[in-house]
Amino acid sequence: MTEPATATPYSGTIPAQPGPRDVTDALPGRPGSTVEPENPEDPVGATTSVIPGAGPSASRPGERATLRLRDGGDGGDGEPARYAPEWLQLRESADAAARAYELLDPLRIRLANLPGRADGFVIHDIGCGTGSMGRWLAPHLDGAQHWVLHDRDPYLLHFAAVASPRSAADGSHVTVETRRGDVARLTSDALSGASLVTASALLDVLTRDELGALAAACAGAGCPALLTLSVAGRVELTAPHPMDQEITEAFNAHQRRDGLLGPDAATAAAEAFAEHGATVKLNPSPWRLGPEQAALTEQWLRGWVGAAVEERPELAARAGTYLAERLEACAEGELRVVVQHTDLLALCRPVGGTG
Repeated sequence: MTEPATATPYSGTIPAQPGPRDVTDALPGRPGSTVEPENPEDPVGATTSVIPGAGPSASRPGERATLRLRDGGDGGDGEPARYAPEWLQLRESADAAARAYELLDPLRIRLANLPGRADGFVIHDIGCGTGSMGRWLAPHLDGAQHWVLHDRDPYLLHFAAVASPRSAADGSHVTVETRRGDVARLTSDALSGASLVTASALLDVLTRDELGALAAACAGAGCPALLTLSVAGRVELTAPHPMDQEITEAFNAHQRRDGLLGPDAATAAAEAFAEHGATVKLNPSPWRLGPEQAALTEQWLRGWVGAAVEERPELAARAGTYLAERLEACAEGELRVVVQHTDLLALCRPVGGTG
């Protein structure tokens, strides 16, 4: 279900909004800290100091704040589902650096051979958030582009529309419209006339059935899909710590809650698109976080450990010490993290064609 499209002919930078929340270097509950835990059952402190979207929600334990796809029209409290633009803005440069540029050439070749190319491309951005995918991809493609931005949150759709890119790689015009609706219920009819479907950090918060529906919709519309930054379930931190593997395994289990695909998403998507006759290409797209990304690393750490503890509460005491050590190393510029993701390009057969 979608609401009527809203055409937006302007673009620019993300409008003024609250910046990333200040998170104290002192961990709540840490010995010597002057900050008391807001929740005695949360000694890690992740759910009280993490930007919504980076980790589990304090108000709704077990809910992934980044995206709500299948519940009612709002978050249950009368407000539309929302995840913090601060988190999206914080991670945007890391996302852009991570995305697999190797997939752009085969995508450009497919787009160049699409019928009706002279009229420009129609690109659907699924779960667009604040529109970072369009800001990254549109300047890498030649030709006029019309972006259709899909999200359930009108607040995020506003940011995405006003911050949309103005022009393509060759200077051609880029226009945008927004559609509010449940991105897990897209059909091939909704994608009729699409040249490309894109999404970023979406597949891992879908169920297998929802992923199958998305693959079927793309195949039915005969359009390729570029689906980036699906979590791969592998993390490397310096220096290695005995708890790294425990936290990783608990976090991955948390990602799979309620039948979500989590770290299995990219493999499942490759299989789903291949079943519809698509040619599928997978490339790694790791975040590489160092001292320059300390703010992002700190928020990621809190969310990562917080989700692990929510999944395995018995880890809480040791995880609190672990997180304190990792945050201290981050603050001192000594921590480097590689968070593995996977990008997928599915070249679906054009409608009526064999390509």
